[in-house]
Amino acid sequence: MQAKTNDTTTTRGREAEERAARYLTAHGQREVARNFRIRGGEIDLIFRDGQTLVFVEVRQRSHSEFGGAGASITLAKRRRIVLAARHYLLGKPESDCRFDCVLIDGGRLEWIRNAFSADD
Repeated sequence: MQAKTNDTTTTRGREAEERAARYLTAHGQREVARNFRIRGGEIDLIFRDGQTLVFVEVRQRSHSEFGGAGASITLAKRRRIVLAARHYLLGKPESDCRFDCVLIDGGRLEWIRNAFSADD
């Protein structure tokens, strides 16, 4: 029974990431990578906005009774994203970067640019 719940959660997560990627692409962003993982952190989507690398966290909630998708991005989660971003940037030419969030609450999608910084 547990495997079915995880499969459903994984499927919904992939669908949310795909929806976010389509939205960002439609708004002029260029996709670079998906699901960059290191031990201790993960980045859902990496896009380029001009010369800026954009690390994107995608969060989805079917309803907002516990604060919605945005409330689920805790300080610990932000730190794991920043850790993964630092690893991604190792050995790459210096580049400006920012951290965006795409929040999906029910059917509503919200894109927050510069949602947090590496210093948060």
